[in-house]
Amino acid sequence: MQAADDWLSISISGVTPALEQNIRAHLGALPANEIQRRAFLFGVEESTYEALKSMGFYQATVDTNVLESESKPWQLNISVKPGDPVTLQWVDINFDGEMLEDAAFRNWLDSLTIKPGDVLHHGVYESIKSQLLTLALARGYFDGQFSRSEIVINRDKNTAQINLHFQSGQRYRLGDVNFEGHTLNENIVQALVPFEKQTPYSTSQLGRLNRNLIDTGYFSNIKVLPQTDELTESMVPVKVELSSKPSHSLEVGAGIDMGNSSENAIDPRIRVTWRTPQINRFGHKQETTAEWAPDRPKLLTTYTIPMSHPLDDQLKLRVGLLRDKYGVTQDYNAEDKKFENTGQLESEKYLIGLLRQKRTQNNWLFGYSLEVMKENYNQLDVDYSPDFLLFGVGLSKTIRGDNTLDPKSGFRQTYTVEYADPYLGSTIRLARLQAKLKWIDTFFDKHRFVTRLDLGANIAKNENIPYIAPSLRYFAGGDQSIRGYRYQELGPYIDYENSEGGVSRQVIGGRYLLVGSIEYQYYLTPSWRLGTFVDAGNAFDTDQFEPLVSVGGGVHWISPIGPIKLDVGFGLKETETVNRSFRFHLTMGTDL
Repeated sequence: MQAADDWLSISISGVTPALEQNIRAHLGALPANEIQRRAFLFGVEESTYEALKSMGFYQATVDTNVLESESKPWQLNISVKPGDPVTLQWVDINFDGEMLEDAAFRNWLDSLTIKPGDVLHHGVYESIKSQLLTLALARGYFDGQFSRSEIVINRDKNTAQINLHFQSGQRYRLGDVNFEGHTLNENIVQALVPFEKQTPYSTSQLGRLNRNLIDTGYFSNIKVLPQTDELTESMVPVKVELSSKPSHSLEVGAGIDMGNSSENAIDPRIRVTWRTPQINRFGHKQETTAEWAPDRPKLLTTYTIPMSHPLDDQLKLRVGLLRDKYGVTQDYNAEDKKFENTGQLESEKYLIGLLRQKRTQNNWLFGYSLEVMKENYNQLDVDYSPDFLLFGVGLSKTIRGDNTLDPKSGFRQTYTVEYADPYLGSTIRLARLQAKLKWIDTFFDKHRFVTRLDLGANIAKNENIPYIAPSLRYFAGGDQSIRGYRYQELGPYIDYENSEGGVSRQVIGGRYLLVGSIEYQYYLTPSWRLGTFVDAGNAFDTDQFEPLVSVGGGVHWISPIGPIKLDVGFGLKETETVNRSFRFHLTMGTDL
């Protein structure tokens, strides 16, 4: 391999590509003038030998010659006979001090792959020294030092011995944490410190503190600074520099749902979220979301009050006005002898809710709630307006393999139970049970699997079923359910005589829900992937279960703000209310 320059061209022979690359790195940049060329040639042999020794070749011979020319670059030829490499006779890594009781160092030792018989490589030796020193500093051994660090070469036997002896001294502990640059009450920020004073020092503990501060949403800039130059009584004080977020922020999101289903339509969706990250010194915050889709506007405000902990114990007050459309309504055309779409089941819901959420030490999120709601809708040409006072209990847990917007692995599980009773102010007695599971894993870096399972059940008397509000029933269809079908258009239906004496049909939703999905995704690049999926299930009643299956695929862009996915789904079966369907789905947001 040759590299030409105006002043010098170099050819290296007799070595592997790795050795050649190392030699060129030791030689450095090619000369740019005659004076630099003279100096460069003077040090060629020494630099070449150093490059060979650094990779264990102490018995090498090097021959060089230079072909001079007045009209073109000089030619430097380096011929190498590497000889046999030096091999390791032993590797002696010895610890002393408090680190002997620290399991992190035993785990580090177990992870090393260097062993007797390996070819000596000075880069590997330096890397091991660096790793050990970095780990010691990360674990709080600030007085640690090497009492012995050497490579002993036996040229006669062509062997080497590595000796690394490290004295850690004492392990320092975390001291007081002082916050600067915020306007919150001191007890709020101190509650975010995930460790007690005099906890053994660890950068992972400081990382947890940094993560807690990020998760509050109060701050735009965070610096967690251990004051290692101010060590006192074996403790490290910590200074945290904070900058508050702007008083208000707006976030806009959009999506579309298009294709041919029960209607040929393109359904746009626009969402605007207004946040006030910190309202007062007590850490109160609010988030108001306005969402618009054709005939489905929603407005929901959530006011959050920190209780005993800003993240792990919160009281949320929710107020909302939400309109939505479900299923499909059809009239029978006697001339064509078929049902034709005329609209959907529409509802208008008003709600006020109170929710207390607490996170356990095992990272379970436990919540209990009270929600008052009133919903107006017309079903089978009859107007309904039931009232509900719902008591709820929820339990959820999310495990993420990483903190990116596109996690490579993770598992989320959510379970909720809600109950309403006429003695407590509700129109009917109702018990609602729900479970949602989602699992993600990635194999061999490029092969990602996403599976989900949604289960639901409404327990009520048969005569009370019409009084279960549509928002409390179960429907299927849409990009978070069965792709290829329109949003919430699937479920049990009823044929009835309408007010004009004709026959109509209406999808009214079911008591139960069973929907599952499995998706395979392949990364073309770190930012682009292809996906293919199978969705199956339906909403149903005890005597009316019609499982549906859809298949499809799409292309996903892992953008800086999260994955943006364009999928197309194909329904494999016609139903009494929906023709065989396909739809495009454009969605944004993380999977967990």
